[in-house]
Amino acid sequence: MITSAEEFVRLRTSKNPEEYFRAAWDDAPLDVWHEVIQNYPDMSFWVAQNKSVPVEILCILASHPEEEVRSMVASKNKLPEELQLKLASDPEFFVRQRIAYNKKATFKALQIISQDKDDELRAHVLKRISEGRYF
Repeated sequence: MITSAEEFVRLRTSKNPEEYFRAAWDDAPLDVWHEVIQNYPDMSFWVAQNKSVPVEILCILASHPEEEVRSMVASKNKLPEELQLKLASDPEFFVRQRIAYNKKATFKALQIISQDKDDELRAHVLKRISEGRYF
């Protein structure tokens, strides 16, 4: 378990693959994730990438000003529907695309993207809907 924001940053920036791996997989208490986001905002993408990051933290990161952070959040399979709906309407294409290709995307989220201005994205989502590939 990661026990501090400083430990997370150290693990994430380590050249040691075992430590780097821990930053991507290990749990941390909510207060540690909050502290990383607040004190090390440049680490927000890596917080979102962590496989065990709680949904409560993904809720915060879903409103992050950086597109790459929101895109990472949109790719998470554990994303609850309310966050999928929010990100399906994101102004940035790559965020919407991550929802469209998320294997756990719900019907409602895909419905939003089925109205997207991008033809290819819209076609992909309409195909998923027609094949029943949604949750």
